[in-house]
Amino acid sequence: MKHVLITGCTRGLGLAMARAFAAKGWTVSGCGTNPIRVDVLSAELGEKHRILCTDVTSEADITAFANDILAGPGAPDLLLNNAAIINRSAPLWEVPADEFSRVIDVNLKGIHHVLCAFLPAMIARGSGVVVNFSSGWGRSTAPEVAPYCCTKWGVEGLTQSLAQELPPGLAAVALNPGIIDTDMLQSCFGESSGDFPNPADWAVKAVPFLENLGPNDNGQALTAP
Repeated sequence: MKHVLITGCTRGLGLAMARAFAAKGWTVSGCGTNPIRVDVLSAELGEKHRILCTDVTSEADITAFANDILAGPGAPDLLLNNAAIINRSAPLWEVPADEFSRVIDVNLKGIHHVLCAFLPAMIARGSGVVVNFSSGWGRSTAPEVAPYCCTKWGVEGLTQSLAQELPPGLAAVALNPGIIDTDMLQSCFGESSGDFPNPADWAVKAVPFLENLGPNDNGQALTAP
């Protein structure tokens, strides 16, 4: 049975993917920071799946999370680094330092924490695919979201370098999920975000695409269908 691990799995794209992978028979492991959402999703998916309250910015949290998952379902076949936040729209010089730091901590350092915790087991097994979620704003830019763009461009570079380090049998790819009607998009686009697909509809095409990724995709900068 295949095992997928999804960070930020209690809302938006992460939630849609958790539901879709579970429906396809995958074992789903995941984490989120809202304990109520974690409990609700855990109850919905059932006891064969493992959803824990975990902050990707905390090395201690991720270490405990990894110990739990590796002792249970084991190393993931597919590791989806999806957890991310965006700054409140503002010119760069008006973004508070603590807000900028928080975006960096979640969107970049969080990925590092997760990779350090799970990649050794995936490498020891000799297989697995890492998907680091990027953005259209990881390959282009827009005003008033400079901190977010900075991190997503960083995800692209981090992933390219990681791909060069991985042994045969593994892969790392950066994925632009496209434009989806999530809370994050609503904070930038307002009411016009409703013009784009919702996460559940997005997952119908995106999850089969993710299922088919393999070692031959290593180092690719991909866009979800």
